[in-house]
Amino acid sequence: MEGLGALGPLIPIILMFVIFYFMLIRPQKKRQQQIQQMQANLQKGDKIITIGGLHGVIHAMDENTIIIQSEDGTKLTYDRGAVREVTNQE
Repeated sequence: MEGLGALGPLIPIILMFVIFYFMLIRPQKKRQQQIQQMQANLQKGDKIITIGGLHGVIHAMDENTIIIQSEDGTKLTYDRGAVREVTNQE
């Protein structure tokens, strides 16, 4: 370590940052991209589950909102960002 000079004490910190990046930051970014892609590909008739746990079918949609019809026929308006998953895609 004597040959490293001033960089010697920084190597463990840099190594910890690299490990932190590959174990936490990178997988979270990948997951966020998948969610954004799923929300951008929503279509009328998709069966979905919202973040709050509401199960329903997309009745209508525009750029930022969707209208979800539940099983009893109730129609509710939600933001696209509230969709957690699409359940009708195999």
